[in-house]
Amino acid sequence: MSKVFTITEGLENLGALRTGGQGSVYKGKRIGQIITAVKILPTPIHSESEEDKNYRNFINEVEKLKKVNEVPNPNVVKILNSGITESGSFPFIEMEFIEGPDLEELLKAPNEKVFTIKETIKLADQLACALSHCHKVGVKHGDIKSNNVKFNIHSGNYVLLDFGLSVMSDEQRRSSMRHAGAIEFMAPEQNEGKMLFSTDIYSYGIILYELLAGQVPFPLHDNGETARNTVMLAHMESAVPDVLHLRRQNLPQSWSKAQQEREMQVPLWLITLINHCLEKQPESRYSNGSELHEVIARGSIAEIKTEAVREVVSEVAVPAIPIAGQALNEGKMIVSTGVFAALVILLVGSLFYNAFTLLKRNNTPAKVITQAIPDSVRKPDSTPVMPAPENTNYENKRKQADSATKSTIDDVIKSEQNKAGSPDSTATDTTNNNNQN
Repeated sequence: MSKVFTITEGLENLGALRTGGQGSVYKGKRIGQIITAVKILPTPIHSESEEDKNYRNFINEVEKLKKVNEVPNPNVVKILNSGITESGSFPFIEMEFIEGPDLEELLKAPNEKVFTIKETIKLADQLACALSHCHKVGVKHGDIKSNNVKFNIHSGNYVLLDFGLSVMSDEQRRSSMRHAGAIEFMAPEQNEGKMLFSTDIYSYGIILYELLAGQVPFPLHDNGETARNTVMLAHMESAVPDVLHLRRQNLPQSWSKAQQEREMQVPLWLITLINHCLEKQPESRYSNGSELHEVIARGSIAEIKTEAVREVVSEVAVPAIPIAGQALNEGKMIVSTGVFAALVILLVGSLFYNAFTLLKRNNTPAKVITQAIPDSVRKPDSTPVMPAPENTNYENKRKQADSATKSTIDDVIKSEQNKAGSPDSTATDTTNNNNQN
């Protein structure tokens, strides 16, 4: 644990939560058991006067940051205090302490390597809400990454943390990002020290990509200068790997096959949104958090409508009728011999009935209609109605049809019994052999 030192009067230092090149975060406690998180920036301020460039820049940026909390937002950490430490003369920002794991922890064992689609959309919406809130008051975060987004176990919300980079000067920020920043989440323009609203959009896209794919698009294998330069070059020039391909590779084996297939049905609008966030040129991305949040809202509404349609279809769908002896063999459905034969009988019987009806209709005497015929053309009542001549071929045709039907049914049944290798087939063959003997 890092050395405990005095931060400011009235604040007890409970020790470091995390340390790094961009500053350290300490856990603090104020009177009344109020727990806070204190970000201490690495650049010292030697004089608290307007003549000190670092001090002047810090005060100006903190004033901007205070606007974030003028209207509270459940997805943005509250800024409680700021100042200069009593020992060491380092600038600090005191924030509310969010109890719960960050995204980096949620993506590590024993947790699953990927998020479900539903939880990804929830985070996408809430993090976009946080960015929209910040960008509306002119605050750029500049350091969006997995361990700067926490899940609040009390509210159930995702919360954007650590605005330390946003209060640095351009020169401080450039030096800090180049040597110590989370380069896997950096936008291409950050290599030149630039920080735009659309820079936050790029890092946001990396987070969503990581939740779906189980890894960032350009992982950092070690923190050496060569490895960092390789990752930054990839951000600037390389195409982003297919997120769905990586997702399928990283789906938890503990999920059922049905759940795995369900979780591969990522909405097209979400994939499109991620790709748009990860454009190389800043002007090709969403311009700010507000525009991004609007797209998320439209996509979420479309998803809700789609899900509602699925539920309605599921409710009215006719359940499948189970078929006796049904089985799957290499993707093909094999119907039992008895059922198949019954279907053939019904089909042939239907054809035979239609043929019989047609033949009978041809042999039925025509009815004499007299009511609609005028008297002038009506035949005399004494005129006999001659019966239709007997169709001598009818009985022969009927017998032939009966014989053909029986022969067809027998052939089908025998063929299916041979395929199925059923006991009935063996018994039939034995009987035939006995009869021949």
